Amino acid sequence: MSKFRIFIIILAIAIYYFVIHGRCEYKGDERLDGKTVIITGANTGIGKEAAIDLARRGARVICACRSKSRGEAAVEDIKNISGNNNVALKMLDLGSLNSIRQFAKDINAKEERLDVLINNAGLAGPAYRDTTEDGFERMMGVNHLGHFLLTDLLLDLLKKSQPSRIVVVSSNAHRMVSSMNLDDLMSEKSYSGTSVYGYSKLANILFSLEMSKRLKGTSVTINALHPGAVMTELGRHLDDYLQLPPFLNKAMRWTMSIFFRDSRQGAQTVICLAVDRNLESVSGKYFAECKISETTAAATNETEAKMLWDISEKLVNPSA
Repeated sequence: MSKFRIFIIILAIAIYYFVIHGRCEYKGDERLDGKTVIITGANTGIGKEAAIDLARRGARVICACRSKSRGEAAVEDIKNISGNNNVALKMLDLGSLNSIRQFAKDINAKEERLDVLINNAGLAGPAYRDTTEDGFERMMGVNHLGHFLLTDLLLDLLKKSQPSRIVVVSSNAHRMVSSMNLDDLMSEKSYSGTSVYGYSKLANILFSLEMSKRLKGTSVTINALHPGAVMTELGRHLDDYLQLPPFLNKAMRWTMSIFFRDSRQGAQTVICLAVDRNLESVSGKYFAECKISETTAAATNETEAKMLWDISEKLVNPSA
């Protein structure tokens, strides 16, 4: 697929969602006093907006961030805007299994409860194949495997605090691939930045599907979501990847600013899944615009979901 064609597709998607789909605005008045929420990637974009909203509802919000300076600045913003000082920063690099283990160890030792885990942080790009410190392809490592391990290590605390929820930020980008690349999960045989991003987002949904089955009999739920076409830092590698002439880059950014939603709008379905009292027993579903949404056959393939789980478990070794 040519890079110019990808450029056209991106703009077409943005316009489609602007024209065809309404933008949900979650209006629920639920309070979260006495409850604890962890949000990965809460220093910017959707994660930060969700943190502000949930802090306003009285939650203790733990911002799990990779950058200390940006995380500290975000925490001060969240406190000032929400009026809630019970907002904390804890360092987490989802591209490092050691960092994830240290983070989970600290949470399990110091936190009495965990009511909502929001797996929000994500990476799109770069254009070239890159790896995490553990040798995983970076997008799959951060978007899927990092959250897979994190959720596993915090699961006992979530169960202790039930009813509790796990919210997984995926994307309609999962529709760009027809099935999971289980025979080349690390994209060592071939690499396409857009396809690998699609695989990682499909992995988010399959993980949620399989996890929901394993959580049956508990009051811990897990659901995945599409936040909409959102102007966030997630696309910071887009210019490098497309390598379009400067005037087209400017045209693309200008058009995206018109048709894409902002981070606050993009956070609405995240907030809905975190607090909506009507969803307390809903699990294993895919949401968009604050309601259950149809997805692809690949995203409902229970066999591949189980296979992906088994592969992921071997790669991250949660019991290590």
